[in-house]
Amino acid sequence: MKSIAKKIAFLFSVLLGLVLFIFVLFQAMPNAEEMLTSQRADAKTKAAIVAELGLDEPLGKQALYYINDLSPLSFYDSSSKKLSMLTGFGLSKGKTQCWVKLPYLRTSFQSKQPVGGMLFQAFIGTMVLAIAAMLLALAIGIPLGVLAAMRQGKWVDHIIVGSSAIGISMPSFFSAMLFSWLFGFVWHEYTGLPMTGSLWEIDEMGESRTLMWSNMILPALALGIRPLAVFIQLTRNTMVEMLAQDFVRSAKAKGLSTWQATWKHALPNALNPLITSVGGWFSSLLAGSFFTEYIFQWRGLGKVTIEALQQSDFPVVMGAVLFTACVFFILHTITELLYVWIDPRVRYE
Repeated sequence: MKSIAKKIAFLFSVLLGLVLFIFVLFQAMPNAEEMLTSQRADAKTKAAIVAELGLDEPLGKQALYYINDLSPLSFYDSSSKKLSMLTGFGLSKGKTQCWVKLPYLRTSFQSKQPVGGMLFQAFIGTMVLAIAAMLLALAIGIPLGVLAAMRQGKWVDHIIVGSSAIGISMPSFFSAMLFSWLFGFVWHEYTGLPMTGSLWEIDEMGESRTLMWSNMILPALALGIRPLAVFIQLTRNTMVEMLAQDFVRSAKAKGLSTWQATWKHALPNALNPLITSVGGWFSSLLAGSFFTEYIFQWRGLGKVTIEALQQSDFPVVMGAVLFTACVFFILHTITELLYVWIDPRVRYE
C-alpha cells in the first residue's frame, strides 16, 4: 500500500509540473484575441475577449485559475460563466460555490464547445484503434516469436527475425503512408479497403451514421507494425532461455510433446517481460497515433490535436497534451501493478 501511495503522490507531482509547464509554454504563443478576431477588429472587441478569457489578469493569477479549472475540487464565483460548463455538483456559500467535478479543460476557440467533451469523443476512436493494433500485434507476434525460438538457428528463425528487424525500423507514419497508398489505392480493386476513413461514417445528409470496421484494418496494421516486431523478438529471445531450462526438459521427460511443453510450461514463464512491454507500447500507441490518424483521416485524438494546431486552437492542444499524459501515467501504473500481481517474486522495496 505504501508503494501505491508513493506512486500516486509521484503521479500528481509530475502532473502538476506538467500543468505549469504547459501553461507557461503556451503563454509564449500569439495572443488569443488575435486568433479569435480578424485584423480589422477594433480595440473594444479585443478588450472584451481578453476580459472574457481572463487574460487581463496577472500571470500568476491566470495560473491559479487554470489549476482551479483542472482540480477536482474547485471554487468559483456564483456569477461565473464557467458554471454551465462544469460536470459535477457544487455547493453554494454566499457568492462562492465549491465544486466537486471533472477537470474543466475550457472551451475551444474555434467551435466554442467544451474541450473535455471533444477530447473524450475523439479518445474513443483512438482507444479502439490502439486496442485493435495491440491485439493484432499480440495475435501475430507471440506465435511467430515462439515458432522462431523453437526453430532457433534455422531458416524459419532467420526469416522471422529479419522481418521483425525491418518492422522495428519502420516509423508508423511511414508505414501509414505506404499502406494507405499501396492497399487503399494501388491494390484497392483486390483489397476493397479505403485509403482514408473513420470508425463511423456519416451520410451526405448528415442524418445517420454507419459503423465501418473495414476502415480500421489499414490504420491498425500500420500502427501495430512496430509493436508486432518488438513482440516477436522479445518473445523469441525469452523463449530461447525458457526452452533451455530444466523444468521444460522435465516436462518432456514425463511424456509431453515439444509443443505441449512449450505452450503449457515455457510460454507462461516468458510472459512477464512481454507484459511490461505491452503496457509501455499500449501507452505509446495512444500517444503516438497522431500522424497515423491524420494520414488515414481517422477521427481520433491525434487528428483532433493536429487540426487544433493548424487552427491555433490552443485550449484543445493544451487539453490534449494533459489528457494524453494522464492516460500514459495511469496505464504505466496499472502495468507495474499487474506485473507484481502476475509475478509474486517482484516486490517494491
